[in-house]
Amino acid sequence: MLTFDALWSLLDTWETHRWLRPLDGRFARFLAELDPQAAPELLLAAALASHQLGRGHPCLDLSTLAAGAALDHVLGLPPEGDSSPAPSLPPLWPWPAAESPLLAVVGRDDATRRESPLVRDGERLYLRRYWQYEQDVALALHQRAQPEHATLPALPDWLQQGQADGPSADWQQLACALALRGRLTLITGGPGTGKTTTVVRLLALLQSQALAAGQPARRIRLAAPTGKAAARLSESLGAACQRLAGVVSAEVLASIPPSVSTVHRLLGSRPDSRRFRHHRDAPLHADVVVIDEASMIDLEMMAAVLDALPASARLILLGDKDQLASVEAGAVLGQLCANAEQGGYSPAALAWLNAADRQQHDLSHFAADPARPAPPLADCTVMLRHSHRFDLHSGIGQLAQAVRDNQPADLKQVWQRHQDIERLALSGEHDAQLASFVLAGYRPVLSAVQHAPAASASDDDWHHWAADCLQQFARFQLLTALRRGPWGVEGLNQRVSTVLADAGLIDPRRDWYVGRPVILTRNDHALGLMNGDIGLTVADRQGQLRVIFAQAGQVRWISPLRLPDVDTVFAMTVHKSQGSEFDHAALILPDHPGPLLTRELVYTAITRAKTRFTLLEAQVGLLELAAQTVTRRESGLGDALLAHQQAPASCMPK
Repeated sequence: MLTFDALWSLLDTWETHRWLRPLDGRFARFLAELDPQAAPELLLAAALASHQLGRGHPCLDLSTLAAGAALDHVLGLPPEGDSSPAPSLPPLWPWPAAESPLLAVVGRDDATRRESPLVRDGERLYLRRYWQYEQDVALALHQRAQPEHATLPALPDWLQQGQADGPSADWQQLACALALRGRLTLITGGPGTGKTTTVVRLLALLQSQALAAGQPARRIRLAAPTGKAAARLSESLGAACQRLAGVVSAEVLASIPPSVSTVHRLLGSRPDSRRFRHHRDAPLHADVVVIDEASMIDLEMMAAVLDALPASARLILLGDKDQLASVEAGAVLGQLCANAEQGGYSPAALAWLNAADRQQHDLSHFAADPARPAPPLADCTVMLRHSHRFDLHSGIGQLAQAVRDNQPADLKQVWQRHQDIERLALSGEHDAQLASFVLAGYRPVLSAVQHAPAASASDDDWHHWAADCLQQFARFQLLTALRRGPWGVEGLNQRVSTVLADAGLIDPRRDWYVGRPVILTRNDHALGLMNGDIGLTVADRQGQLRVIFAQAGQVRWISPLRLPDVDTVFAMTVHKSQGSEFDHAALILPDHPGPLLTRELVYTAITRAKTRFTLLEAQVGLLELAAQTVTRRESGLGDALLAHQQAPASCMPK
């Protein structure tokens, strides 16, 4: 039996070792003030649920907390960089029988009406807000996923032009067709599979239908989670629209907006608030909302998006289900698209796809298994399967596939067959190979920065020079799995700065210097910059330091004094790299395994590279180990969706 003295001592010890956040312990103590009679086991579980939330899990899986269980994989304890042995928990099972006003139990209480800070749903313990997010998201997606049309309308010939995949079905065309059934479409696929091309064709299809029917063009809003991802989507949209020029009418193309905002800007974020200007009572003015890089959307943000959507609006989510999940709690896209490869289509959806496939491919193996419940949202989901970026001769594509599918034999052989990937073994932190490597990677951009135009040069000359510097910086990026330690961003940025300074390429004796690349660590609404935006420090024509950012095809010049919340970014975490692409991406792995080294992390790093990928290993074999380790986010979203799917219509909330 756990006593209060033992509980507070345990929490204090874990906080001292930075195993738990101070927030987690304060949360338990706050609950004890609300209910002095609460069982210590309940308070400990609440602290652990808060801890799990900080690790990206919306809930705590109670079934894993067996007495004496090692918690390195369950709770990530000890944390990154701590070599202490994994702890054991005091017995938490059986669960305290006494009721508490702190806890609502689904099935025993009306959890939706109680104001308890904790909710237990089956074997999952939630902080109420996140349980409510899951319920809201599941219900909204279920309602939006209901088919609105039973018959496929006529499709224009241009929808399939240039899209044939040979013997395989044209999933880009099929995605457009399936989207016409209802108000929810999930399009997933790896890099180069044509997600942006598909969505542009879909938007052109929707607009052409509206205009042909004498209706006004649909109001379309485009968004991505970060400023970088928004900029990339904007560029890709422009290129995809150009490819449709002469195929569809100029009126249709003009009705597809060229601008892409961040999701925060789309919803109307309020400084220092979790609330947005757009919500259920003040919905978005939109008929179609498209969100790219949806794997980065966390549970809370998805709930906000769905809350702000008008009931009649279409939602289109694009992303790679195999990439890293969001930094914040949840792995929404990955859970929604978990069965996308198998399809799992209902007879009605499969008949719809067969009607859209003019080449009449055999799609029967994508039908739902009648012996099993159909995957939730399967009829709204399409996986694009053919990469147009990586051909059979691409090592990057084959390496990414081998990691994604955990194919040890392919992982071993792929390095020997291709010239666009390389693998370097490092002997330690100060390996000369690493120094030579980063010098070769960053010398071009730092040389460009140092060769600014003359002060008397035109504004156009200065603009072109700044744009070229930003393009040069996008050609190479060092990625790492960790934040702390010699192999994390902190240690690597310091080491890279030293190497570049010794070569005379930078002068980092002050906080700000010419050539310093920075990444924003929080949103700055006053400047119109968002968390994850990357800038490069240069000297302007007056010799004053400025940080340049690429936004909507333009270059913005901002004083570093206005950018207090930035980090140096010669090296960045793989998480921060999501939504970005680099000509040459290099992943450096540490000298020991850890819970952060997962299949999704390595896959995401590899797919940041467009033409060249380098793996630098402080311990050989960690790549293969990571490929075997799948990220697991504790969540009840899938179960909630399945419950709505199986519930009789008469039982559904109105």
